[in-house]
Amino acid sequence: MTTQKQSGRARLHLIVSGRVQGVGFRFSACDEAKNLALAGWVRNIPSDEVEIVAEGSRESLQMLVAWAHLGTPSAHVTEVREDWLDFTGEFTEFRIR
Repeated sequence: MTTQKQSGRARLHLIVSGRVQGVGFRFSACDEAKNLALAGWVRNIPSDEVEIVAEGSRESLQMLVAWAHLGTPSAHVTEVREDWLDFTGEFTEFRIR
């Protein structure tokens, strides 16, 4: 059986801080994740941050991290906290929660 590291797949948990709510960040994140063939979800959280959980290829996940540092034109990202985890395969699509 192939291990997660050998398959090049991973799970990524991001918390994005700054002006990221009310600026279309979740919708753009969803579009970006779908374009990168990632599965998972994005949501606003009470701390005025955005939380993203995504699974897929490490390369695509790294591209999502790079996108998250920029966000939408109206956003002002001040911090992106990332936590790399083992791939679980629990998601079939990417959606907004």
